[in-house]
Amino acid sequence: MSIKIASWNVNSIKARLEHVKRWLDSNAPDLLMIQELKGLEFPHDVFKELGYHTEAVTQKAYNGVAIFSKEPQKVILDYLPNDRDDSEDEQARYLEIDYPYVQNSRVKGATNLRVINIYLPNGNPVTKESEKYPYKLKWMDRLYDRLASLRRENIPFVIGGDFNVIPDDKDCHDPKAWQGDALFRADTHAKWRALLNLGLTDAFRVHNHAAAQYTFWDYQRGAWQNNNGIRIDHFLLSPPITDRLKSCVIDKAPRGEEKASDHTPIILELL
Repeated sequence: MSIKIASWNVNSIKARLEHVKRWLDSNAPDLLMIQELKGLEFPHDVFKELGYHTEAVTQKAYNGVAIFSKEPQKVILDYLPNDRDDSEDEQARYLEIDYPYVQNSRVKGATNLRVINIYLPNGNPVTKESEKYPYKLKWMDRLYDRLASLRRENIPFVIGGDFNVIPDDKDCHDPKAWQGDALFRADTHAKWRALLNLGLTDAFRVHNHAAAQYTFWDYQRGAWQNNNGIRIDHFLLSPPITDRLKSCVIDKAPRGEEKASDHTPIILELL
């Protein structure tokens, strides 16, 4: 038996509710992590009728993350540690749960899978006047600290979501056009590599090394029609979970729907 976990920035759950319902009906993942809810209200009852338990961290008009699961989930953290030490940092971007997988476990002594859903800050514009890029880098530092703690505690985990990081030239249609952007700057890449140096694996790149594999296409300038995209939605796996990786694929179909999100789902399957 395998476990299917998906991640999708839906760019407003209110606007994309029917899209998500259709996708769940067609794909039936064990867990779905969504980002950019954009509102305080979340339709828990709608997804309960579809057989999913849901947990959500919301914020008025912006950000927000949620996790759907077929089995009950236990919330471990609904904020990135240190966020609440800063009264000015109230952005809803992090949700960490435990999910039961005893029957599927190949990790000795493990009874749960730690699953983390993030919506990492975009960071633009990168200017002296803006605090957005420094905030992004500090957020990535806090994320590193949290994941390093899990590694020290030998807790197997999956972290997925919208990282707002383009890892490499082959992950964007025109690298020159992205020079200087917060998603592609040297400091951003350094902090991405720091995460990988914890022993984490970029799940998508285990079996697929091809260029032009994207998860986001802008609404402007015919980006979708011309496949001018970027890969910024990722799954990172701790070593015991990497050993269980069966596949990680991008489902482009939802991006082609009418009034679609500008992102599309990425699907992870674990043995």
